[in-house]
Amino acid sequence: MKTLVKTFAAAALIAVSTFAMAAEGPGSKSAKANVNLSTADFALEHYVAVTTEGESVGVEQLFAEDFNQKIQASNAQSNSRDEVVKHLKKQKGEKLNCTVTTEIIEESADYIVAKVRMKFENFTKTDLVTLVREGNSWKVSSSVNAYKSIQ
Repeated sequence: MKTLVKTFAAAALIAVSTFAMAAEGPGSKSAKANVNLSTADFALEHYVAVTTEGESVGVEQLFAEDFNQKIQASNAQSNSRDEVVKHLKKQKGEKLNCTVTTEIIEESADYIVAKVRMKFENFTKTDLVTLVREGNSWKVSSSVNAYKSIQ
């Protein structure tokens, strides 16, 4: 009788935990997770992870509401915050085959301008990123991209 009770208790516990995990849904933990953007260094590091390593956690949190991306090319483009966030979410898990270097160009208590250089096999992408302090966290407020062929 004790074995039968233990078996039913174990089956009930497994069923309850299975239903709890199913109700949570795949990826819901990562969607709710907050990223530590308390310093400009953390925000810049997370920006690089989002743009080059396919990191998707905290993408919305990273960009300021008035974020704007400009792409300098033969036909210049401009992308809104929503367009960039949507694109980066589609890139979830995809790592770019490039080497990345970052350099702080200008820095103050409330903003930072950084150069993020991504060197690919045939070209280099240079991204000038402006980060601003909003309350207790740092956000990316603008990004200007330029591409150059390697010959």
